[in-house]
Amino acid sequence: MLTELEALDYKKVLYFFSEIAAIPHGSGNVGKLADYLENFAKERNIRYVRDTADNVVFYKDATAGYEQYPTMILQGHMDMVCEKEAGADIDFTTDGLTLKVDGEWLHADRTTLGGDDGIAVAYCLALMDDTDAKHPALELVITTEEETGMDGAKALDGSLLSGRHLINIDSEEENIVLCGCAGGVRVTGMFPVERVISGGRTVNVTVSGLLGGHSGAEIDKNRTNAVLFLARYLFMLREKVSFLVEEFSGGQKDNAIPRDATAMLLFPEDISGEEIEAAQALAEEMTEEIRSGEPEATLTFSTEDYVEEAPVMHPRSFEKFLFVLMQAPNGIQVNSAEIPGLVESSLNLGICKMTSDGMELHWSLRSSKASYLEFLKEKMMYLIGFLGGDYEVSGEYPAWEYKEQSKLREVYVTAYEAMFGTRPEVATIHAGLECGLLGEKIPGMDMISIGPEMKDIHTPAERLHIPSALRIYKLLEKILADGAVE
Repeated sequence: MLTELEALDYKKVLYFFSEIAAIPHGSGNVGKLADYLENFAKERNIRYVRDTADNVVFYKDATAGYEQYPTMILQGHMDMVCEKEAGADIDFTTDGLTLKVDGEWLHADRTTLGGDDGIAVAYCLALMDDTDAKHPALELVITTEEETGMDGAKALDGSLLSGRHLINIDSEEENIVLCGCAGGVRVTGMFPVERVISGGRTVNVTVSGLLGGHSGAEIDKNRTNAVLFLARYLFMLREKVSFLVEEFSGGQKDNAIPRDATAMLLFPEDISGEEIEAAQALAEEMTEEIRSGEPEATLTFSTEDYVEEAPVMHPRSFEKFLFVLMQAPNGIQVNSAEIPGLVESSLNLGICKMTSDGMELHWSLRSSKASYLEFLKEKMMYLIGFLGGDYEVSGEYPAWEYKEQSKLREVYVTAYEAMFGTRPEVATIHAGLECGLLGEKIPGMDMISIGPEMKDIHTPAERLHIPSALRIYKLLEKILADGAVE
């Protein structure tokens, strides 16, 4: 644990967060963290369940005098989105994170921090470790694979939980309590690519330095999608230079707006200096166009040596590939008519990668309206199939609908006002939360979602505001000590 964090810590919240950060726990690789949680429980004689999906549920009896209060469920997920800056020396499957403190902010060295949702796990461990805390009976639920389809929450046996009041700790704005979220689904398009052998002058085109971000929380921020930006460059370049495409890829997660993309092209051996200058000028023009919203954006253009033989996309395959990228919907589709400023429905093309015989495109679709989400899914399947591709649909999860009446929300707002002297904003969010799935498993569940202040989640710029993380934990302590919901 960093010395700076030791001096700031409260009830070992930052200690446990540091422990979690030292364990690889990207989506699909949470076994070691689940082992750590299981050993944590065994060492303290804590009652727990670890299921076949590696979900872990801790149980803690009510302290003396709190037996009459309803059981409270706290819930978060253990997997994190693994993103890194180009050149960062880390293997997310085997390496822990390198934490750094910058003033009041905690971040990781050139990678995502995993504050989403490591802070929830740290809160749960701190509560279980605290023998002096006052609280009703607790059920602390830590799920898996939230970031890649909420498979842990889907697999969770609802009968493991007796509580009917749940605080999800997977939000990123301290002054907002969430009471609803969008549903979502993933659609993957797989297109055959015909290749031919050709020669030419190798040219690398790279888009980098974009802000990226969470495809739900930042979809309304007008951030540029690196894959689509590079596709647009190639679309415009066709009118200036003859070229063939050997490789094209970009993005790492379907629920993150791509920050980087790259293409390897073959130019004719006899390409003129004027044509190269035109290609470079187009790159500069397009980069300047987005400069106000993407201040660090670069579109670099570098020519390499001549190669006699290289497997390139047949022009017919390239045109179909380009057509998909140029015509498929992306970004906000509908804004909410009920809640001003809320995105109702959106798509995000998060991954483009070429395989030995084809191309894969991965989209994340979201909507707070189940009927419109179904329409978007069918629309993408129709487009992919019409263009000769195959598709897979996965990771579907329901929306969490806002309820006019919520006793838990009232309790939280009252406690927040008493502690901070101001009223939190009650809102819904376009991102997905596990509350919708958990609510389906346990009808009548009263739920809210909260969390400390975090910025730029799902990007290497992700950071956690340390004072906020401790304030929210103290607020949870107060709610539990006050008896929570009667």
